[in-house]
Amino acid sequence: MNTSNNTIQEILKAKLEILKDWLIRYSKIVMPVVLAVCVLITVVTAVSANKRRIAQEETAVATEEVNTSDMMIAVPQVPLEQDAVPGLNEFIQTYYNAMVEGDTDTLSKIVEYMDATELIRAVEMSKYIESYPTLEIYTKKGPREGTYLTYVYGEMKFYDYERPVPGMKVLYVCTDENGDFYINEDGEEDDDELYYMRELNLQDDAIDLNNRAAAAYNDMVAEDVELATFLLELNEEIDKNVGEALARTEGSEQSEEAGEETPEETAQAGEEPEAPTMVVTKVKAIDVVNIRTSDSETADKIGKAAIGDEFTLLEEKGNGWSKVEYDGVEAFIKSDYLEPSETAVAVAEDDEENEPEPEEEEEDNTSTPAASTGTVTVKENVRIRKGASETSEKLATAYAGEKLKVIMKQADGWTKIDYNGKTAYVKSDYVE
Repeated sequence: MNTSNNTIQEILKAKLEILKDWLIRYSKIVMPVVLAVCVLITVVTAVSANKRRIAQEETAVATEEVNTSDMMIAVPQVPLEQDAVPGLNEFIQTYYNAMVEGDTDTLSKIVEYMDATELIRAVEMSKYIESYPTLEIYTKKGPREGTYLTYVYGEMKFYDYERPVPGMKVLYVCTDENGDFYINEDGEEDDDELYYMRELNLQDDAIDLNNRAAAAYNDMVAEDVELATFLLELNEEIDKNVGEALARTEGSEQSEEAGEETPEETAQAGEEPEAPTMVVTKVKAIDVVNIRTSDSETADKIGKAAIGDEFTLLEEKGNGWSKVEYDGVEAFIKSDYLEPSETAVAVAEDDEENEPEPEEEEEDNTSTPAASTGTVTVKENVRIRKGASETSEKLATAYAGEKLKVIMKQADGWTKIDYNGKTAYVKSDYVE
C-alpha cells in the first residue's frame, strides 16, 4: 500500500515538474492570455452591473412619469389661435375700455376678483392712458371646459406721448353658468390648473409672442431715454397715489366706525343746525384729471387739471360730474377728483321769495306720489343719494335704461325712490 502511494506521489511530482518547465518556457504567451481572460471577466461583470443599474433607473423614471400623469391633466400641443372665440374679443375690449376710463364698476363686474388696491391702481393708471390703439387677441383652450388662456398683445397710448408703447398680458378667462365671460383672478386655482397653464405658457408659440412684445418694448425704451424716465417716474407716482388713497379710505372707515353722526342723522335726532346752510362756490383738483366739454368720459378733452388747480363751481350734477368755469367757458370735471375750496352762505333771492307763483305752475310742481308699482327710466347715468341734496351721501350709480321704483316726484327737482328697500333720491332731470 505504501509502495503504491509513493509511486503515485512520484508520478504527480514528475508531472508538476513538466508543467513548471512548460510554463517557464511559454510564459510570454500564457501570461497575456490569463490577463486577458481576467480583464474580460471584469468587463463582463461591470457591463452586467451597469445594465442592471440603467434598468433600475429607467424603471424608477417610468414609475415617476406614471405617477405624474396620474396626478396632472394632459396638456395638448395646440397652436395659438387669433380671434377664434365668439364674443371674446368684444369682452376683452370692454375690459381695456374700463381700464382706460378707470371704470371700477365695470371692472368689479367682469373681474373676479379685484381688491381695493387693484381698483385704486386701475383708477390711477387711467389718468395717464389715453387709449389702446392696438389689441391682438390670441387664445389656447384652458384646463376646464369653457376656459381660455387669453394672450393680449397690446399697444398703450399715453397722454402727451406720441408713440404707443407695446406690451403683453395673459388673462385667464372663464365662463359662468349663464355663458358670460369673466376674468378669473381669485388665486384659487388648484395644482392641476396651475400645472396646465404653466405648460401652455412654455409652449413655443406663446414664448415667441412674449418675446416679440418684450423685444419691441426693450428696443423702444433703449432708444428713448425720455420714455424710460417717464415710465420709471410713473410707477413711483402711482405707488404713492395708491398708498395715499388707501390711507384716506381707511381713515374714512375708521371715522364711520367711531360713530360720527352725518348731517342727516343729526336732523333726524331733532337737533337744530349749528350753522346756516353753506354752498360750495369754488373747488380745487385733488389729483390730475381731464377737463372735458360735457359730462361724459367720451367727450372731447379741452385741458388737464393739476393737483391744487382751482375752479369756480357752476353746478354739481347728479351723474358724478361738476360743471365748472374753465378759461371763460363751461367745462366738466369728474366730481370725485374735486374738493371744496371756497364756500358761501346760501341766501334766497327776495324777488323769488316774494313773487307768487301762478296757480298752474304750482299745480304742475306739486309733489305727487307715484303709484305703488310706478317706475321711472334712467335717461343718463345718475347718482343715487341718501338725501335730496347734491352733498348727500352717494349710495350707488343708476345707469341709462335702468328702471327705478318711484315713491314720489318732488317739487324741488328730486325724485324719491325705493332703493333696495330703503328711501333714496335721484335728480328728476335724469329720469323719465
